[in-house]
Amino acid sequence: MALDKIDNLDKKILNIIMGNARIPSKDVAEKCGVSRAAIHQRIQRLIDMKVITGSGYLVDQHRLGYNTCTYIGVKLEKGSLYREAARELQKIPEVVECHFTTGPYSMLIKVYAHDNHHLMQLLNDQIQHVPGVTETETLISLEQSMNRPIHIEVAE
Repeated sequence: MALDKIDNLDKKILNIIMGNARIPSKDVAEKCGVSRAAIHQRIQRLIDMKVITGSGYLVDQHRLGYNTCTYIGVKLEKGSLYREAARELQKIPEVVECHFTTGPYSMLIKVYAHDNHHLMQLLNDQIQHVPGVTETETLISLEQSMNRPIHIEVAE
């Protein structure tokens, strides 16, 4: 586990860049009280340790015409079909998350659709045809109230 190799400076850096991945290194350095070179080295080390696994831009799906955000509980014939079902679901571009879960569902997926009609097509024509899927339950998100990264505690 990487946690034992992460010190307070790493945690401060992570909290800052998780809040704004586009923040200039000089600003991170200033907030942390170290050189810009130190920030670059630390970030590269965190990437090498696979603590930081990617970067990118957050895109507002609504502005792209995807107005329906949905969480779908998926029941499978057998839990052992999870990997195969996940591979099939990955082929559906509107499926943006897939989790193997405990509880009443084998999987929980997050789907963006243009509207309810598009969602119905995704469910009836694609998701429910994935081999092993026996049942789905659809929960439409009416509004996202929060979306934030995990906060990392920094020792004082």
